[in-house]
Amino acid sequence: MALFERSEEIFNNENVLHDDYQPQSLEERDSEIEQFTGYLQPVINGAQPRNIFLYGKTGVGKTAATKYLLQHLEEDSEQYDDVTITTVYLNCEDLTSSYRVAVALVNKLRDPEEQISRTGYPLNAVYEMLWEKLDELGGTILIVLDEVDYIGDDDSVLYQLPRARSNGKIENSRVGIIGISNDFKYREKLDPRVEDTLCERELHFPPYDATDLQNILTKRANHAFKDDVLDGDVVPLCAAFAAQDKGSARQALDLLLEAGDLARRQSDPVVTEDHVRDAKQLLEKQRIEESMKELTSHGHLTLLAVVASTVADPEAPLQKQTIYEQYQDLAKATDRDALGGRAFHNHLAELSMLGILDRAKRNEGRAGGIYYEYEVDVPLEAALSTLENLHMSDELDLDSLRQNAQEKGLL
Repeated sequence: MALFERSEEIFNNENVLHDDYQPQSLEERDSEIEQFTGYLQPVINGAQPRNIFLYGKTGVGKTAATKYLLQHLEEDSEQYDDVTITTVYLNCEDLTSSYRVAVALVNKLRDPEEQISRTGYPLNAVYEMLWEKLDELGGTILIVLDEVDYIGDDDSVLYQLPRARSNGKIENSRVGIIGISNDFKYREKLDPRVEDTLCERELHFPPYDATDLQNILTKRANHAFKDDVLDGDVVPLCAAFAAQDKGSARQALDLLLEAGDLARRQSDPVVTEDHVRDAKQLLEKQRIEESMKELTSHGHLTLLAVVASTVADPEAPLQKQTIYEQYQDLAKATDRDALGGRAFHNHLAELSMLGILDRAKRNEGRAGGIYYEYEVDVPLEAALSTLENLHMSDELDLDSLRQNAQEKGLL
């Protein structure tokens, strides 16, 4: 008897719901596609490409639109003998410096047997290798730097690349940069020279609303699922949940995929609202657990301090000092030496970066100064379940905290 056999009751082609699926058309982004197309028009005309910067939260179509249009641009350019287009895509999540970006670009352009290591070369030497490969390619080269904000303060590569031709580094190629960022304030952090060059053209991708997401999901679901396996409320509920959170198509698709997978695992013939709600809870818990894997015990205590402060006074805006006092009590209760204020602030900042906390900057002028307010940016139930799975309940009375949260209607 086979251990694994194909299951064909729920899905027709579940790959349609995955992140790497490239649809034939992009839904609910007509105005952004039209504007983006206009910015890319000089390329097909054989002119110097514009540098383009895309802003928007995760899952709102920035990367999908970029890949979609660049694929069409490459295909459409084949009808012109005087236009040669090369596109290079880099995700900068692990490329936290200009040096690492430059090395990654060199290795993208070189043959596998000619790869260089990520250390050991002066930056100028890496740039020389890069100019050599770019000139060797010739034509128009569009370099996509996704999640470009991960490069951080060392943004020299963002200055060097767009100006390589005008500075005499390359002669046979025209280089254009497409930067993609989730950070709407990233531009403010750039060197003014880089800002002038990189942000030549800008596009903002707003979050999808529930109607947008429902249209996107409906078209994908028609290809992904067997006929008549989705209850009528499943797609609208997935869309509503995602719209209430971040307006992310990626989140909505993940939720629909997980709901279908739950139905398959449970051998249910139809995907229902209950599968969607269970899938939502499961994905939220997984996201927090994944985010917290690398945190220290003090990072866990920091999150617990925010949760406990929220339960203590749900209506009060949480500032660092209130949370810090709660954290000190928790550290004492677990026989740990409490961190100092600066180290504690770093843990708050890390939890905000991971999307577990929401941090809002307040400016009260001369009288009140500038400070941050914090709140848990994930469901309290998911946060508490994660902390319990970290065995913190062995040291702290999380049951009482949960009961208190339930009595106040927070769970």
